[in-house]
Amino acid sequence: MERFGDELRRERERRQVTMERVSTETKVSLRHLEALEAGEYGELPGGVFRKGIVRGYLAAVGLEESPWIERFEASLRESGADSQNADWTEFAENVRRNRSGGGQKTNIRWMGVGSMVTMLGVLGWAVWKFALHGRLIQ
Repeated sequence: MERFGDELRRERERRQVTMERVSTETKVSLRHLEALEAGEYGELPGGVFRKGIVRGYLAAVGLEESPWIERFEASLRESGADSQNADWTEFAENVRRNRSGGGQKTNIRWMGVGSMVTMLGVLGWAVWKFALHGRLIQ
């Protein structure tokens, strides 16, 4: 069975698309594109960036995305580079957990600010009403 990167290179060359053209269209460095074709997935950025590079490559070469993405993910699992994805998944889950609780703290903070403004308003009214109108001073 042929490696995923070799199949990509063969399809790119068959369609007469240069690596420079793919790099220009995708804004991905040649170093990353060469790593993709060589099957050196550890040299690619992790997580969604890796899949984005593959999607951009496929679009630039003119290949149908869904079957190639499935083959890429299978190749990624076989190579063992997918274990790095677990770190990204854990990181993303921690970010989601921390962000979801932030809304409640913000609401409590704004309730405190509202209470302070209300108390200052009541105090200002009391000073104006009683002190300035002479009701407390007799």
